[in-house]
Order: sequence, then C-alpha cells, then structure tokens
Amino acid sequence: MINYQNLYSALSNAKADAWVNILPEQIALSFDPVKHGDLTRWQTLIDGVTVFSTTQRLTDADRVQIGFTEDLSPTEKAKFEAQLKTLHPWRKGPYNLFGIHIDTEWRSDWKWNRLKNHIAPLQHRLVLDVGCGNGYHCWRMLGAGAKTVVGIDPMLLNVLQFQLVKKLYGEAPIYVLPLGIEDVPYGMKAFDTVFSMGVLYHRRSPIDHLMELRDCLQTGGELVLETLIIDGGLGQVLLPEDRYAKMRNVWFLPSCDTLISWLQRCGFKNIRLVDVTVTSIEEQRSTDWMKFHSLNDFLDSNNPNMTCEGLPAPKRAIIIANAP
Repeated sequence: MINYQNLYSALSNAKADAWVNILPEQIALSFDPVKHGDLTRWQTLIDGVTVFSTTQRLTDADRVQIGFTEDLSPTEKAKFEAQLKTLHPWRKGPYNLFGIHIDTEWRSDWKWNRLKNHIAPLQHRLVLDVGCGNGYHCWRMLGAGAKTVVGIDPMLLNVLQFQLVKKLYGEAPIYVLPLGIEDVPYGMKAFDTVFSMGVLYHRRSPIDHLMELRDCLQTGGELVLETLIIDGGLGQVLLPEDRYAKMRNVWFLPSCDTLISWLQRCGFKNIRLVDVTVTSIEEQRSTDWMKFHSLNDFLDSNNPNMTCEGLPAPKRAIIIANAP
C-alpha cells in the first residue's frame, strides 16, 4: 500500500487541510475490495512484482524509462512482461520498463510534446492532473521539476498500473488517487498548476468543470486545458444526440472561440490557444497492450474526416489560462 503521509504534508503546506482531513477516508473507501471485484487480484499481482536493481530512472527526456534490458535475466523478463500484461488494457504511455516497451493505445508523449514548451516552468510547483489515467503525464510533470504531483482518476485499474510503475521507480513525490474532481473540496485554491486533459467533453456541465478547476488553483495559478473541439465561430457547440466516436459519455464539443468565451465567463485571465491538432490513427490505436477497438474503428471507413456516426472526426485544442 502507498504511504501518503508526504502527500498529506504537501497539501497541508498548501493550506489544503480541508482535503487532508477527508482524504484518508476517501482513499480507504475507494480501495474497497467488495466494491471492486478485481482489486484483490490486481493488488496481489503488484505485491508479487520484484523490485529489480537498476541505475536508470528517467522521466525528463523523451520517455518514461526504468531499468535496462540487461538488468533482468530472460526468465525474469518473461515473467515480468506477463505480469504487466495482466493489467491490460494500457491506455496512456508509452513506458519502457527493463527493456519491455509498453506500447499503449495513446502516444501520450505526443500530447506532452505539443504543450511542454507553452506551460509555465513546473519547478517547485504543486501540480494537480485531473483525469490522469495511469499517471503517464504525472511522470512527465515530475521530470519537468514539479515539487509534488497529484493525479486523480476514478478508474481503479489506472491507479493500480501507476502503483506498479511507482513500486519499480521508488520513493518520489508523485501520487495517483482513485478519485474524481467532485471528490476535491471546492474552493481550496491550493495548486500552482492544474491540468485537465481529455476530461471536459465527458462532463455534463462544462462550466461547472471549469469552475471546479479554477477553484483548485491559487490566484494566478495556471490551467492547462486540453479537450475535443469543433471548427466554427463564437457560440458554436456540438452536442451529440447519442454517441460520439462510439463513446457514450460525450456531451459538449465547443469551437475554440466558444471555449475561450467559457473560460472568460469563469473569470480566467491571459487565455491563449497554443495548439489545435487532429487526432490521428497513429496517435490513438490498438496495440498488443490495448487490444480493444480504437480510433480507426470509430471513424467512417469511407471518410476518415468523420466519425462512424457522421460527426466531425476528433480534433483537440490546448488552451492555457490563469486563475483570477
């Protein structure tokens, strides 16, 4: 089990005692094996993973890498790879763990490369990553110098994947909690930087989500927002009638101008659009580490510019802004 005492201290230092007071109970309830039938199996698997000796722990270059191929015998490597694949599907990455390349569904490093030169330096910052998945970007934030990184994601498998990687890495001021943004007390204003990437379009109320993010930030703190958008002018928004790219829980896809207006209405300052990129089938795809359907299966086979529902294919924007 992860020791969260240093996290509690970091949050207390940021005057986030409202969260510290309830966080132990939140974590305990989230790790209830009665609620999650696979938890015991996953936890037993992680407990059985050997912490191999290595001098390589790299999170600040072009990859997240722990260890070298030569650190493991062929037998150890085969067993370790089987353990990793038991935690299928791996969606965010890639990771290189002792010469095993976890080729995740998403090339999350591409997204990081699109934003890393636009954000404020993370050195000495307390960072929150909302909807962080298995924590891939949290590792990149740590490698960029963040003082403490807190990721939240309600999917327990993602959290267990993170715990396995952290077990191999060793002690570090990085945590992924099995929680959602609604579990973070409103109005804390504790974090220096907050990331919300791939979350906004899953929220029934995008304005409420932006207000939640704003109230996690200290005055002047930086929001890094990445979300699906559509082409169009001010006021244009796509609200799918049913599914979008076979996803059930997609609500609002705004134009960039509309999204900026939402941020302005929520009080954000210094709003700037830094990237717009069409999601390609090279960036999101099925692999041996994520064998379910992926983007190529969600697009119109005759027109890749449209989803299978006849809606505009996924296009994503990154916007950076500061809290009032």
